[in-house]
Amino acid sequence: MSKETLKANLREIPDFPIPGILFYDVTTLFKNTECLQEMLDTLYEMYKDKGITKVVGIESRGFIMGGALAARLGAGFVMARKPGKLPAEVVEETYAKEYGTDTIQIHKDAINENDVVLLHDDLLATGGTMAATHRLVQRCGAKKIFINFIIELGGLNGRKAFPEDITVDTLLTL
Repeated sequence: MSKETLKANLREIPDFPIPGILFYDVTTLFKNTECLQEMLDTLYEMYKDKGITKVVGIESRGFIMGGALAARLGAGFVMARKPGKLPAEVVEETYAKEYGTDTIQIHKDAINENDVVLLHDDLLATGGTMAATHRLVQRCGAKKIFINFIIELGGLNGRKAFPEDITVDTLLTL
C-alpha cells in the first residue's frame, strides 16, 4: 500500500464543521483493514528504534493510532484530554485558539524525567493543540519528545508552532 492509496481512502467532507472548511475524515482510514495496518506498520518502523517509553494520544482521534502504536512499541499510553475527563490529579496547559482559549490535560503522574515520549494526533493544521501538549509534556520533564500526525495540511504552516529542534513527522501531506 502506498501514500496514494491512503489518500484515495481518505474521505473529504466539504463545509464541515462550518461552511468553507474541507474536513479530512480519517475514520475511513481506520475502518479499512489494509490502511489501518499500513499506517501502524509505517509508524512502528519510524519509531521502533527511538526508545519510546510513552505515547501520548490527543483526544479523541489520536487515541486510536496512539494506543495501537504504544502497544506495538511496548510503551505506555497516555491520554491528553479536555478538562473534566480525567479522574485523577492533572496538569494542564491553556492555549489560544481563533476565538478564545482551550485547555489540554494529562494525569500528573503520566510522564516523568525518564520518559521518551511520542505525541500523536490525526491532523496537523495550525498546530495549537499539539504545541500546548508539547509544552505540557516538557513541563512534566520528559527526556525527549517526538511529534507525529497522520495528516498535515501543508498550506497552514502548522510546523511553525513547534521549536525547530523537535522532530515532527507526518504520514501524508495534503
